[in-house]
Amino acid sequence: MKYLRICYAIIRIKTYHTIVFIKKKIYFCDAIKQTMIQRIQTVYLALAFLITGILPFVFPLWTLANGKQEFFMGNQLYAALLGLSTSLSLLSILFYKKRQHQFVLGRLNIILNLILLGLFVYRSVKVSGEALAVSEKGIGMFLPIIAIVFLVLANKAIKKDEDLVKSVDRLR
Repeated sequence: MKYLRICYAIIRIKTYHTIVFIKKKIYFCDAIKQTMIQRIQTVYLALAFLITGILPFVFPLWTLANGKQEFFMGNQLYAALLGLSTSLSLLSILFYKKRQHQFVLGRLNIILNLILLGLFVYRSVKVSGEALAVSEKGIGMFLPIIAIVFLVLANKAIKKDEDLVKSVDRLR
């Protein structure tokens, strides 16, 4: 027996076939996956993913006195921590049905970015007195701060969703 569900001009049949109505035209699609891109925390997590996953390749951490730019790939610890932060952001996006897991992963990601920021600050303070002095700090050094802001906003939105679900459960 076929099972039809009407939601936002989409009819989903139980056998994973979907009929989509767009501007008086009917499209028949196979297995359209419903993602939770419309949730604001997904947008914040995607921005944190972009900041920790792509922008460190673009912006240097600092420029040495001899003019050489140093990226995060020069240190394995920085590369591992940024990779882990990127992975946690992606996992948080994929766990959109499990808000508690999303919230915990967001907190771990914030802690990881704080550690990364602390390492960057320690390195810039420690190296400044040596022969190859850090002459100019790059934008890449401040990327964890921006990622932390987006992760905090995502965690606030996740908490707000969780509170909304709990309040609806109380009404039943």
